[in-house]
Amino acid sequence: MTEWRITLSEPDLGAEESQAVAAVLRSRWLTMGAVTKTFEEKFAAYCGAEHAIAVCNGTAALHLAHWALGIGPGDEVICPSLTFVATANAVLYCNAMPVFADVSGLDDFNLSPKAIHAKISSRTRCVTVMHYAGYSCDMAAIRKIAAEHGLAVIEDACHAVGAEYKGKKCGTLGDIGCFSFFSNKNLATGEGGMLVTNDSDLAEKLRLGRSHGMTTMSWDRHQGHAFGYEVIDLGFNYRLDEIRAALGQTQLGKLEANNRRRRELTRRYHDQLGELPELGLPFRRREAASACHLLPILLPQTCDRPGFMQEMKRRGIQTSVHYPPIHRCAYYQKHFKPAADSLPVTEEVSGREVTLPLHPLMTLNDVDFVCDAVREVLSA
Repeated sequence: MTEWRITLSEPDLGAEESQAVAAVLRSRWLTMGAVTKTFEEKFAAYCGAEHAIAVCNGTAALHLAHWALGIGPGDEVICPSLTFVATANAVLYCNAMPVFADVSGLDDFNLSPKAIHAKISSRTRCVTVMHYAGYSCDMAAIRKIAAEHGLAVIEDACHAVGAEYKGKKCGTLGDIGCFSFFSNKNLATGEGGMLVTNDSDLAEKLRLGRSHGMTTMSWDRHQGHAFGYEVIDLGFNYRLDEIRAALGQTQLGKLEANNRRRRELTRRYHDQLGELPELGLPFRRREAASACHLLPILLPQTCDRPGFMQEMKRRGIQTSVHYPPIHRCAYYQKHFKPAADSLPVTEEVSGREVTLPLHPLMTLNDVDFVCDAVREVLSA
């Protein structure tokens, strides 16, 4: 196993998390209950949302969001291909069709409003955006297009917990916002996720959907608030447990400070790497409102990406690629007929992008070490 000098991502875990988990274990109530409810309330307040619904992971959040909006057979959902595959898979889970739109440019890897508009058909029901690397999409333009065509908007905010757009938290700018608390996320619980919405009817449907369509939970019956339940919808088992909710509450308390640290590290990266004219730095000078989840760079067109990543590995620096575009993945190639020529920017970005280490436990000296390595490898 490679021993990394600087890892790509690392969660900020300490005594607070251990104490929170231990308290749950002492309570002897492990499944969704009072701790989860408190986490939901605190998360909703943090985001400025009316409702927050905790679930077992970000993929479940995305699936439930599309399901709650009634997305189904014959419907189309416009979404990016430059994202984790769950964004599009959630559409397929509803037996609908993802329609991929291109990203805005080599300096902005978010969905292009112009490209969204060009993909709208009579079957389009929804636009699902993804705030890439923690930088918000152009939500004013996207909401305007959606309103003109009567479309719902789902935010895949799995990169963007704490990010803002014009003073509002990402996730609260569409009909439903979806978050992931996977181990590499800014708020990490191992697995876990959250949905937020300001629509009370949608919130009720999401709560039913995450737990088999049942009218009462085990916690309600344990508390003596109910003696039975009814099943009024075909739901799923997407509940979050108390252990992860306890971790989530503790992590939420650290989020603002850790996001500030991420922004400081990102500015250091951008200031140093900005001296390399052949290197692309997407989202440069947009750090202030971002969650700065990832640090993507665009290698020069003539650069051998596998060779670059191998040289970084040799120096003990972990790198990655975000993402192999979904329309190029084997499953999508086999079952669909993606039009790669209609996604030229996505194609170019996906062929040149490399993600550098970024997490709040890094020091400024760590950033300097990575930047020095980038310069050395590119000049070799």
